[in-house]
Amino acid sequence: MDALSVEGAWLHTPRVHADLRGSFFEAFRTAGLPHPLEAAQVNCSVSRRGVVRGVHFAAVPPGQAKYVLCVAGAVLDVVVDLRTGSPGFGRWDAVRMDDETPRAMLLSEGLGHAFMALSERATVVYLCSQPYNPAREHAVHPFDPAIGIDWPDEAEPVLSEKDAAAPTLAQAEAAGLLPDYEECAKFYATLH
Repeated sequence: MDALSVEGAWLHTPRVHADLRGSFFEAFRTAGLPHPLEAAQVNCSVSRRGVVRGVHFAAVPPGQAKYVLCVAGAVLDVVVDLRTGSPGFGRWDAVRMDDETPRAMLLSEGLGHAFMALSERATVVYLCSQPYNPAREHAVHPFDPAIGIDWPDEAEPVLSEKDAAAPTLAQAEAAGLLPDYEECAKFYATLH
């Protein structure tokens, strides 16, 4: 796996085996991951062009590590460092993922995740280390200028009411919603 510019996020590009029947690739394997992830829940979302989901994160501990791949269509997949006290606090990275060049993003607990559907229809599957817990789930606004995600302008953005009403990074920090970098590091140490 290749490390992304956000500490605690990696990109996996599997080897694709193709022949006259089609293709095959290994999408996920726990052995050799740079960050442990035992899947407790698998989510699948189908989005129309322009849909932005996120920036979502869960309170740490236990947080929610994610392994994300686009199995149909295309998305811009984004990771944001939301851990207060992190040297990379507020930094983001983005990777185009699609069904033609299989890739997956692994995100540690405490990082924010979002994506925008670039194709007419996009299907994203993500393995999560913890089941969804609405009391621990939070979001920051995906268009917060303080974060400055460079979203494509090829489609009109479509957000859920929840994501449209999400606080900015500064508001989430002031409200004490964001994970703490040191607490995350302590939690990561318990996973090995």
